[in-house]
Amino acid sequence: MVRIRLRRMGAKKRPFYRIVVADRRCARDGRFIEIIGYYDPTAQPPVLKLDTEKAQDWLQKGAQPSDTARGLMKRAGMLGGQSEASKSRAEAKAEAKKKSRAKAEAPAIVEEAPVVEAEAAAVEEETPAAEAQEPAAE
Repeated sequence: MVRIRLRRMGAKKRPFYRIVVADRRCARDGRFIEIIGYYDPTAQPPVLKLDTEKAQDWLQKGAQPSDTARGLMKRAGMLGGQSEASKSRAEAKAEAKKKSRAKAEAPAIVEEAPVVEAEAAAVEEETPAAEAQEPAAE
């Protein structure tokens, strides 16, 4: 069986992957049939270059992508990517997260205001009491 998968390249702690078509029985970094792209996760943002024509050709011939290669192909827009329903769910989730952050920050501001008012009231209460004690002491 032929698979579309990643072949690790690059130095230690600096991964760089080639997207290759290889026999399933070959080692991860071993013999391959064809290079159809590359993926650099260390770059900001990660770089993905995929020859979609070659990949589509291999998929039609029966090649099965690995889980990671399938995810990268979806990101490249080959395998349908996100459906409209999942896009709307993602947008709704992001909107809810923004609202919850705003709600979490708002009570913190409201809680500070009564503390200041309580301190002001305490200062006012102490002042008349101190004045009342001084004339009584004389």
